[in-house]
Amino acid sequence: MIKYITESTEYLQNKGFDKPEIGIILGTGLGQFINEIDIIAQASYNHIPNFPTATVEFHKGKLIFGTIAGRKVIVMQGRFHVYEGYTLQDVTFPVRIMEKLGIKTLLVSNAAGAVNLDFKKGELMLIDDHINLQGSSPLAFKGVSDLGTRFTDMSVPYNTEINTKIESIAKANGIKLHKGVYASVVGPQLETRAEYRMLKIIGADAVGMSTVPEIIVANHLGLKASAISVLTDECDPDNLKPVNIQEIIEMANKAEPHMITIFKELIKEL
Repeated sequence: MIKYITESTEYLQNKGFDKPEIGIILGTGLGQFINEIDIIAQASYNHIPNFPTATVEFHKGKLIFGTIAGRKVIVMQGRFHVYEGYTLQDVTFPVRIMEKLGIKTLLVSNAAGAVNLDFKKGELMLIDDHINLQGSSPLAFKGVSDLGTRFTDMSVPYNTEINTKIESIAKANGIKLHKGVYASVVGPQLETRAEYRMLKIIGADAVGMSTVPEIIVANHLGLKASAISVLTDECDPDNLKPVNIQEIIEMANKAEPHMITIFKELIKEL
């Protein structure tokens, strides 16, 4: 793992990825954030040594380095998922590379279904805590203690200071922002009615197929982390309709300007 991290990091440094401060992972339907970056360098995933390749058709596959509000950022345009056949170590490998390049803060976005029926599609949810239902851990491999603390504390996985700033920014800009618990499942199938009922019982407000592995590794590496979900559908087990992926992407696109506003203003304050 250390050899792979070193090879990937050196490749990107040679491409001009020079000491980014903030890492950003963009989820489904959130690609327009790239337009806010003054791009200095970029690299396709399939050109970076040891990097996985995004296989989901609506996920791009580029690592982008540039500036926003004078701050150096590195952005994943497209992420990896366990449901694509990757291991949790593969999924989180880019976080390790971003940390090695120099980031101190990781911001994550995703598309999620609203389990809390007080939350509506097209709205945003700030993740306050999470439930890992992916069946394993990205830290469950031999030699993990060479990269960080094996028994990583997860009492506050999402940075309180950053989350407070996000809530203030949303309020100042008139953006409706819920706060809640995100449950991460494997997918790629959507949940059954019984599964949505279970998720509600165990305390989830939203459900998705990403983010938690990256947040675990961010904490393992001592990074400050924060994440926001775009709520793309409402998961009412008593009135469940067949999933429409196109509608999910449209809802993500509808909420994207709010997400961009929050991230841009936050980067100014970090």
